[in-house]
Amino acid sequence: MVGSFACEIMRIGAADLLRDLDLTDDELRRVLDLAAEVKRNPAEYRSALAGKSIAMIFEKPSLRTRLTFELAIKQLGGDSLLMDGPVGVREPLKDVARNLDRWVNGIVARVFAQTTIEGLAEWSSVPVINALSDLYHPCQALADMQTVRERCGELRGLKLAFVGDGNNVAHSLMLTASRLGMDFALACPPGYTPNPDIVAQAEALAAISGTSLCVTEDPARALGGAHAVYTDVWTSMGQEQEAGMRRRAFAPYQVNEELMALARPDAVFMHCLPAKRGEEVSDPVIESGQSVVFDQAENRLHAQKALLLMML
Repeated sequence: MVGSFACEIMRIGAADLLRDLDLTDDELRRVLDLAAEVKRNPAEYRSALAGKSIAMIFEKPSLRTRLTFELAIKQLGGDSLLMDGPVGVREPLKDVARNLDRWVNGIVARVFAQTTIEGLAEWSSVPVINALSDLYHPCQALADMQTVRERCGELRGLKLAFVGDGNNVAHSLMLTASRLGMDFALACPPGYTPNPDIVAQAEALAAISGTSLCVTEDPARALGGAHAVYTDVWTSMGQEQEAGMRRRAFAPYQVNEELMALARPDAVFMHCLPAKRGEEVSDPVIESGQSVVFDQAENRLHAQKALLLMML
């Protein structure tokens, strides 16, 4: 136990959170429990990171990730320092990492490439948290699971359907949902399927937990019986030159009222934001009573507080 907080805080066994599977199944559940507790009783933890400084590296523009991490660190009593722009250009990545670990207690990094996150962890002795890379978005998945649990209760037995690009968010969701006892289905057009190695990992996890994992081109198959319907932008940062081609390929995958009707009547709509209304989601859906997109955004703050507490 750390300090005299309202909830017991157990350290995460791994030194870093580079990918979702760096958390054990038990640690994953503990993060979600602590996130709920921190949300209920924020004042109990307001000095938990007193005297600690966190470096924040942002190669990509950010609203939710940057502000929620800055607020989380501040509201826990710590200090954050921002570095924006590409890492490893002005000086080698290994030099940046070894400078930072002399000054700060942890590193949060939102980067283009997973190799950058891994390089920071390799050359730094302080904890590194993946705040987004091309392969994973573990902090988003934690906030999403907290949101579904708040709205639906017990996660085991629920079905989460993702419609769109088999991207980093889809990767993190399938790895996390499978371990929490949720069925997961992903509908995406040909050529935009998720990383096969990550799918194989998720399939192995689903077999252990007794859940199902489906990757299909058919949105109707994915959405049938879904308790939550999730989508993301069709064109991510760094893919702008593909925007026209992607709009054509993904047009049948827009989450509109017709598509939402294929899920359960009480299904929630989810999106990690920012949203391109009129592309991956229609305005009536994102503004409907089924939408929990701003609950997800709020829970980024609480889930990241829990993660910082358990790692630092």
